[in-house]
Amino acid sequence: MPSLLSSNFFLTTHLHKHPHFSLNFSGFYPTSYHPPRTSISCSAHSKCSLSFLAPLEAILFDIDGTICDSDPLHYYAFRDMLQEVGFNGGVPITEEFFIETISGKHNVNLATILFPDWEPQRSQKFLEDKEAYFRRLASEQLQPMNGLHKLCTWVEEQGLRRAAVTSAPRSNVELLIPMLGLSDFFETIVIGSDCERVKPFPDPYLKALQALKVSHKHTFVFEDSVSGVKAGVAAGMPVVGLAKRNPEKLLAAAGASFVIDDFDDPKLWGVLEELQRKPEVTTAT
Repeated sequence: MPSLLSSNFFLTTHLHKHPHFSLNFSGFYPTSYHPPRTSISCSAHSKCSLSFLAPLEAILFDIDGTICDSDPLHYYAFRDMLQEVGFNGGVPITEEFFIETISGKHNVNLATILFPDWEPQRSQKFLEDKEAYFRRLASEQLQPMNGLHKLCTWVEEQGLRRAAVTSAPRSNVELLIPMLGLSDFFETIVIGSDCERVKPFPDPYLKALQALKVSHKHTFVFEDSVSGVKAGVAAGMPVVGLAKRNPEKLLAAAGASFVIDDFDDPKLWGVLEELQRKPEVTTAT
């Protein structure tokens, strides 16, 4: 595996000076990170259901913010580094700005959004350094999404196909997947930069369907960002939104079939149990 950490001086000095992070703090998850939440539930006239997918063939997973609670680390990495270069007049970005402008977007798009007047080489270097800073934080203690391993066990017991579909850089994926204990879980991992177009376009999810040789009519997606939800929907699949950090209202407006807090949400398990009762559920060979 290639070296995952670089710019050690930058990472070390920024990590130690940040007022919300300490090497003695359990988990590095800042208590001040509380994105706005708005309750969204399934229609009052119908229960949440994915029964129309039977026989279920596969589940596709986003990575950042979906299978792991990484958004706080990305937020603080961006906040520190953008303030360092004088972005927004040196005023730290807010959580709302992170959610609405940064979360779920590919770095290629972020370079244009955040730094429209910068030379491409400068913005690329900034984003590479930011990802290295994020990996430094994540390597200390990355938290899996609540209920992740219970869900993975269920997926394996059902014999379902599975893939990860992400906008994250490959170096991040090579760190996160082993840390989460999922090195042998995913059959394929689609990196957005390997596709002609990234999320919110459907290309990454279409590529995953093709790799698994499954139909979009029998597959659903887990996503936590607006761009990711839009990508899954554009690929013709229902999307279950995770609102651990992003507002439920935004995910629902982007097209999520329903929204859950995490993988322990009873709403999700009601849907999965209904699918499990279907005699047509497909077993992977």
